[in-house]
Amino acid sequence: MRTAGGPDSAPIWVLIVLPLFLLAALLAFIFWSAPAERIFGGDYPPVEDLKFQRVTLNDSGIVAQVLNDGPDLVIVAQVQVDDAYWSFSADSSLELGHLDKTTLTIPYPWVRGEAHTIRVITSNGVTFDYEIALAILTPKPDIRYFLIFTLIGLYVGVIPVAIGLMWFPLVSRLGRQGLDFVLALTVGLLVFLLAETGQEGLENATLMPESFQGVALFICLAVIAFLFLECLGRWLSHHRRQVQDNSDGNGWVLALLVATGIGLHNFGEGLAIGAAFALGEAGLGTMLIIGFTLHNTTEGVAIVSPLSGESINIIDLMKLGLIGGAPTIAGALLGGFLYSPIWSVVFLAIGAGAIVQVVVKIIWQIADGHRVLQQLATVPVFTGLISGFSVMYITGLIVG
Repeated sequence: MRTAGGPDSAPIWVLIVLPLFLLAALLAFIFWSAPAERIFGGDYPPVEDLKFQRVTLNDSGIVAQVLNDGPDLVIVAQVQVDDAYWSFSADSSLELGHLDKTTLTIPYPWVRGEAHTIRVITSNGVTFDYEIALAILTPKPDIRYFLIFTLIGLYVGVIPVAIGLMWFPLVSRLGRQGLDFVLALTVGLLVFLLAETGQEGLENATLMPESFQGVALFICLAVIAFLFLECLGRWLSHHRRQVQDNSDGNGWVLALLVATGIGLHNFGEGLAIGAAFALGEAGLGTMLIIGFTLHNTTEGVAIVSPLSGESINIIDLMKLGLIGGAPTIAGALLGGFLYSPIWSVVFLAIGAGAIVQVVVKIIWQIADGHRVLQQLATVPVFTGLISGFSVMYITGLIVG
């Protein structure tokens, strides 16, 4: 029974604002009472944590972007390069609050091909080091490098995926068991990509400033991407059925989702290649190009496998190929010119969530109303899974 004047009769804005007001009052009281100062008497050392975000080399010297990842004020006092104190300038204040950043320009005559160590010293004498393993001129965003990284993206992403799409005529002629084999092969490929994406994402998360909570960010974005693509897949299926009454459209939608998940993964590959060249690791960058080119050819098979039995024209195949391969170009450009662990974690997390969603959809299609484990234990499906794992593992050995 509701009583007059009770909480149920209060305006909705009061029910929203009142808890927030009380929370703000509690936080204000905590700041006013200063419990840390009462415990330590106001005499406790500051917590300083300075992180290097990006270090580039140009004809004038070294440019280093640093960020204060700690809770207390950090004052940049001095800079050393190879144990020698060096003059420097900053584009903003040297007094950095929490998450403040500044760019330090150091006119140091670095030597191409040699290693250099940068040391930033705070006003409290705390030091933070960054090692340049191999000094090389950082690519500038001009037309020459733009064309080079675009070509790299084409070699690694677009062309290999297009080659893989050429297996569509073969896939379209398969019977039920053959289709189950190809779908299971796709699951094997995607699960391997998922393991790679998860590993790379979590590794990059540990390189982020701790304030950004990299691991939690990766997991939450992966879940959001999964749910978003699930909603998108249902909308696409409904829209496809309205446009083509003679087809349920599930094959096309699934192929589109596979291409989307692979495209997000390939964006991460492009980031890795671009960053390798930007950091002067030319040997690693070349090996990544060769390895990923071979690696990504199998992704075309994964894209066309859900299309068995559907009528698809060459334009639609080209669209799927661009969705799966073109993000490699954008990744290579971003990695070469603007790479940061934060962007890497964001896109790898989205890619991981997309791959999980696609894997679930394909497994559901393989089951076709039967028990999932019962269908996975059949010879075509089991053989396809093992084949998918094996192909990706063997090609992955070339990447290193």
